[in-house]
Amino acid sequence: MDGQQNERHGDGGEETPVTGHAPDVPFGARPRSRPDWRRPLRRLGATLAVLVVTLIGVVVGVLAGGQVSTDIGPFHADLRVAPAVSGGTTVDIPPLGALLLDSHDGPTHLTVELGALDQGRTEALLDDPASINRASQSAVDDVREGVMRLGLRTVASAVLVTLVLALLVFRNTRRAAWAGTLALLVTAGSLGTAAATLRPQSIEEPRYEGLLVNAPAIVGDARRIANDYTRYAEQLQRLVGNVSQLYTTVSALPVYEPEPDTTRVLHVSDMHLNPTGWQLIRTVVEQFGIDVVIDTGDITDWGSEPEANYVGSIGLLKKPYVFIRGNHDSGRTAAAVARQPNAIVLNNSTTTVAGLTIAGIGDPRFTPDKNTSPAGSGLTKQVADQVIGAGEQLALTVRSSPRPVNIALVHDPASAGPLSGTCPLVLAGHTHNRQVSKLPEVAGQMPTQLMVQGSTGGAGLRGLEGEKPTPLTMSVLYFDKDKLLQAYDDITVGGTGQAQVNLERHIVEDPKAGAPVPVTPTPTR
Repeated sequence: MDGQQNERHGDGGEETPVTGHAPDVPFGARPRSRPDWRRPLRRLGATLAVLVVTLIGVVVGVLAGGQVSTDIGPFHADLRVAPAVSGGTTVDIPPLGALLLDSHDGPTHLTVELGALDQGRTEALLDDPASINRASQSAVDDVREGVMRLGLRTVASAVLVTLVLALLVFRNTRRAAWAGTLALLVTAGSLGTAAATLRPQSIEEPRYEGLLVNAPAIVGDARRIANDYTRYAEQLQRLVGNVSQLYTTVSALPVYEPEPDTTRVLHVSDMHLNPTGWQLIRTVVEQFGIDVVIDTGDITDWGSEPEANYVGSIGLLKKPYVFIRGNHDSGRTAAAVARQPNAIVLNNSTTTVAGLTIAGIGDPRFTPDKNTSPAGSGLTKQVADQVIGAGEQLALTVRSSPRPVNIALVHDPASAGPLSGTCPLVLAGHTHNRQVSKLPEVAGQMPTQLMVQGSTGGAGLRGLEGEKPTPLTMSVLYFDKDKLLQAYDDITVGGTGQAQVNLERHIVEDPKAGAPVPVTPTPTR
């Protein structure tokens, strides 16, 4: 019993309650045995800190190291991977544009930029066209090898940057190791998700951005693509071959480097309500650095009020848009154009924009209800008098202008005759047939060149009436500091359902004399 009491009361014989305070703990203090509630919060904060540092390290590492250079067929290409909200692939083909593919899911985006061909390869392609096919056969293997190297480099870079960042922030090897491990899991998991969700058939439904928009020449015939990898490989080879041919074509164009003070004018005409034309115009405006867009009429078909909504795309160009009315445009059409913030409508008047003084007059006819052919109401004596009379009115306006007129605008080229000798250049449309000619010279007066544009809208619905669709055409005009025409690019995109694309550059050797004529563009297929 005595021993039991000693055990209960201790050496001093005093009982120590089980739930009482320890002798060395002051009254009211928390007992040491109670868990610290701040410890889980500290652990949570440390975990969140490791996660944040890991994510930052992965993003910086991927952006810094997620790129490799490789050869794809005849091209030297740069492959880059970057974090993204959704997956996908962008194939950049400067200066032709970009091809966007919904190729995979996951938070990674792949960019493949094809560089220009070097001199040796270009000469080989020009001398032996069969070498394009031989070089493109290895394209699939080249892409596979490049993507594998890109993946390994990306993972290594992400882990390394995360480890360094974690050591600098935490100064703790254990936390740095956790951050590095998480970086490996995140990066490898993201790339693995992309590989697991790869959709080779995505090349069947590409989206184009660039000069070749709506003309998928660089991917060939998508209807022949199957879902299996073998057919996908064949299509990739065809893509590389087609782009190689485009590059050799571009390399053969006349060399012309515009001066810094060059003024670039885009001449469009006869849109005829084709929405495809607007996308092409916007692309050319952006890629060619256009200063002014000139429209020589027939933007609509019937001049009705509902059609006026079509001209709303003018404001999206954010460049001065000089317009004259065609014989398919009503007064309502001209008013709708004038309401656009960047539009200038000329009707026997002049304007100065981007240093160019431009005079223009609308077509005297309104004939969509009579005949929708380019000839309008037919070339009767009355019509001829109207058309020529419009040119005579504009000639008087040009001669009385306080500033020398650089460009005169008429819709029908039949109106251009009276303008000979009044200005160096006359732009027209109406015929849906591109032509360049010189007006009969007037003794003692300057030579005047007439440039007739085709149809930027492919003649609208009537462009489908013939055996072949009417192509979409426009021209980029380059003016020097004296506002004389130095060169021009004729751009042609195959009509609806066609994939033909042509850009032909013309150099004006003697700007004061105008371009040599006749000019017969040769299509590039």
